[in-house]
Amino acid sequence: MDFVRTPEKRFERLLDYPFEPHYLEVGGLRIHYLDEGPSDASPILMMHGEPSWSYLYRHMIPICAAAGHRVIAPDLIGFGKSDKPTAIDDYSYQQHMDWMQSFLDQLDLNNITLVCQDWGSLLGLRLAAENPDRFRAIVVGNGMLPTGDQKAPPAFKIWKNFALHSPWFPIARIINTGSFRKLGPDEMRAYDAPFPDKKYKAGARAFPRLVPMHPNDPASEANRNAWKVLERWEKPFLTTFSNGDPITRGGDAYMQKRIPGAKDQPHVTLKGGHFLQEDSPVAFARAINGLLATLS
Repeated sequence: MDFVRTPEKRFERLLDYPFEPHYLEVGGLRIHYLDEGPSDASPILMMHGEPSWSYLYRHMIPICAAAGHRVIAPDLIGFGKSDKPTAIDDYSYQQHMDWMQSFLDQLDLNNITLVCQDWGSLLGLRLAAENPDRFRAIVVGNGMLPTGDQKAPPAFKIWKNFALHSPWFPIARIINTGSFRKLGPDEMRAYDAPFPDKKYKAGARAFPRLVPMHPNDPASEANRNAWKVLERWEKPFLTTFSNGDPITRGGDAYMQKRIPGAKDQPHVTLKGGHFLQEDSPVAFARAINGLLATLS
C-alpha cells in the first residue's frame, strides 16, 4: 500500500510535548510511540482515538509516570508520527487490530493497565478481550465497544457523513469543538502537525465508517466475542466518562452493569466534552493512579 510519513520538522517545538520518540515496524509500516517512566514498572497503555494522537495525553503522561508507572502511548497507524496509508480503503477495523496486536507482541507487554477513549476503546477493549492474560485493569473514558446491534446516536451519524464527504476536514478545529475549553494556537498547531495536506488524512476520515453500525458489519462478530470475555471480566474496570459528550453519554452506566470488574470501583464523572483529556487531564490521571494504588 502507498503511505506517507509526516516530515519531522512539523513536530518541532510542540507545546508541552518534550517526550522522546520511539518506533517499531508493524506490517511494513512505522508506528511511533512514547515510553515514559520506569522501564521495569507495569505499563499503562494510553490509546488515543479519532482524529487525535498521543499529544492528547501530554498532560497525563507525566502525572502517571511520576507515580512510578511506565506509560506507553502509541500513535495509531494513520495518525501522529506514525505512517499514514493514503487510501481510505487501506484501513479496516481488523487491519488496525492486526497492527496493534503486532505492537503488543513486539514490546511483549504484560500486566497492562489499558486507558482508552474513542477509537482507543474500540481497539483497546478488543485487545484486552483477545489477550486477557496480558491485562490487569481497564480504564475507559468516553469510549465503547459497539457490535452494531444497538442504534447509533444521531450525533454519530452526522459525524460519519461529515468525515467521509466534507471537502473540509480541519483536525484541530474538530478537537477544539469536542472540548469544553478553547485550545490555544500552539495546541491547534500540534493537532494539525501530523496532517500537512489531505493525502495524510485518509486514516482520520476512515475511522467513522469502520464503527459497526449494523449486526452484519465485518467487525460485529469479533466484537460480540470480545463482549463475551468482558462479561466475565473480574479484574478492575473503571469508567471515567465526562459530563458533556453527546456521542458516548450513558456508556459508562451500560458497562458498569455489564462488566463484573466494574462493581465497587470508584467510578467518576469528569468535567469535559468528548476529549476529556483536554478538559480534565489531572483528574483523569489521578483516577488512574488511584485505581493502581489499590492494586500494588
